[in-house]
Amino acid sequence: MTGPEYDYIIVGGGTAGCVLAARLSEDDAARVLLVEAGGAERTQAMTVPDSWPELLGSDADWGDMTTDQAEAGPGIYPRGKALGGSGAINAMAHVRGHRAVYDGWGVPGWGFDDLLPYFRRSEQAGGRDPVLRGTSGPVQVAPVPEADRHPVARAFAAALVQAGCPATEDLSGPRPEGVGWADLAIAGGQRVSPADAYLRPVLHRPNLTVQTGCLVTRLEVRHGRCTGISCLQDGAHAAGEVIVCAGAVGTPQLLMLSGLGPAGALRAAGIEPVADLPGVGSNLQDHPVARACYPSPEPLPRSRYNHGEVYAALRSPLAGACPDLQLFPVLLPVAPTGRQAPEAGFALLAAVTAPDSRGTMRLASADPEAAPLIDPGFLRDGRDTDRLAAGLTLIRDVAAFPAAAEMWPGPEADLRDYIRHTVGSYYHPAGTCRIGSDPDAVVDPDLRVHGIDGLRIADASVLPVIPNAPLNATVLAVAEKAAELIV
Repeated sequence: MTGPEYDYIIVGGGTAGCVLAARLSEDDAARVLLVEAGGAERTQAMTVPDSWPELLGSDADWGDMTTDQAEAGPGIYPRGKALGGSGAINAMAHVRGHRAVYDGWGVPGWGFDDLLPYFRRSEQAGGRDPVLRGTSGPVQVAPVPEADRHPVARAFAAALVQAGCPATEDLSGPRPEGVGWADLAIAGGQRVSPADAYLRPVLHRPNLTVQTGCLVTRLEVRHGRCTGISCLQDGAHAAGEVIVCAGAVGTPQLLMLSGLGPAGALRAAGIEPVADLPGVGSNLQDHPVARACYPSPEPLPRSRYNHGEVYAALRSPLAGACPDLQLFPVLLPVAPTGRQAPEAGFALLAAVTAPDSRGTMRLASADPEAAPLIDPGFLRDGRDTDRLAAGLTLIRDVAAFPAAAEMWPGPEADLRDYIRHTVGSYYHPAGTCRIGSDPDAVVDPDLRVHGIDGLRIADASVLPVIPNAPLNATVLAVAEKAAELIV
């Protein structure tokens, strides 16, 4: 293999990749390469918080689709293709999962108390409890100021509390349950992406090389050791380690393209196995969502933030150790795929944040430019349908908005049938290369790929069980911990 040599090669310039590039290049003697398939541009839509819907389907989005889900058919599956990754195109929510999720992983060194220093290191959350929240980290976060809160979001929050739901001052604080105004990665009226917070301030470092527009097609493995990467354009050699940070879709895709994965599935795709790792691409988890949609007789004011603003972490009758539902508004006139959206209005969404369903990520072919086969397995376990039904029922019970007759599902709809025909994604894939020591685990507690030297993974794919919250805050903590493990 030809190409320059680096101490660390980081594959993927998303949330985790930006953190690792910044932290590992703090050592002046370490030669660090960050490789990203997307572009380096920070567009206006990536900067202005309320413009994030414009990024879906743009050049900054891989533009994936799922396989058919329940009775709903395929669905869009956005993920970031730019510096900052999905943290550059998402809705900017910065919320941790419940303590019980991380403790429930049962992995030494990865409980909530183990992760807390890294959660705190990544964030700057002014006015929050400094015992639990960061005060000087790179990612500045805050809730929507009270004076700027959208009237629909205010009304939804008040209705939930009036219906008996608890209220909380901080969904990532000592009471991570109830109705709260979520921290958003917005500062000075602009998005704070992982690239903005971690990477762009250190691009001047002479020991840090960032290559954008560069698709990694294969990890090079020789005699049980990862020695570098091949790209469409060129390649690079790793004197130390390769750290894959391509996300819960891109990471298992790259491993399988490199012959690391379930041997049978690799051979079926025309790839000779290098290492039989049966867990690669399995255990895919995501948060399924269902929408109740309401028209408005006239256009609503525009949210200047993320078109959501308030979140309710609640328990369905099936909840275990932590809330398993999240209810939130989308302050735009939207509807499920295949349904007509109102000219003006909003939607109220229920998401299952502790799903029992599991799916897979597989290769469609050995072509590295071919879209993968993404099957989140939504509603494969009937308990998730029950949870969504409980969430939509609560929404419908409290949504007594003036002149807001329900458009979807509609008063005569069979709720479970509607859910199965319209289920969608919260776009939070995780778990496809999980941490553990059993035969189906892909990485050990130090994030090293089992059986392959010089190769680690640090992104949402390593999470054994998906947190009951949006993922970006957790991935920041994983990457901060990974940097410390590596150094």
